Parts: sequence; C-alpha cells; structure tokens
Amino acid sequence: MILYMECEFFIPVAHSLKEKRAVVKSMLTRSRQKFNVSGAEIDHQNVWQRTRLAFVTVSSSKDAADKEIERVLHFLESNPAWECLEIHKEYL
Repeated sequence: MILYMECEFFIPVAHSLKEKRAVVKSMLTRSRQKFNVSGAEIDHQNVWQRTRLAFVTVSSSKDAADKEIERVLHFLESNPAWECLEIHKEYL
C-alpha cells in the first residue's frame, strides 16, 4: 500500500526565505530520519511564510501506512514554529 500526503503550513516566525528554509529543512530531515517516509517541499518555494510538503510511505497494509503517516503528521503539527492549514491524503 502506498499512502501520499500533502500538508500546507503557515510559518509566522519566518521573516525571510532563509528563516523559512531553516524550519522546513529541519522538519523534512527529522521526518525522514525518524519515520519510514520520503518527503519534499513541493510548492511555495519562493514564498517566505508558506510551504507545501509532500510525504509518501510504502507498507504491506493500509493500516500500517495509515499509522506511519499519522505519526508523521503528529510530529509535524507538534512544531510551534508553524501551523497546519491543509492536509490531503491519497492511497495509490
């Protein structure tokens, strides 16, 4: 089972692209290291207070994929530097 998730975040603490990229890079790297997912910034690369991230996980069952993506989402939402605006999940 392949589960794809997109999340859009507002980053009020970022006052430049450099500050935004520090937050985004840190969270992407930690997500990849901590969980069985691949992730990337897919939109708003040149906007300094918004980002859209995509994550994908591959698992032997739908339940295992759901659990892994939910763990990633919980981790992402625990960061006080940003707030989640939108989440989209899709089974492939």
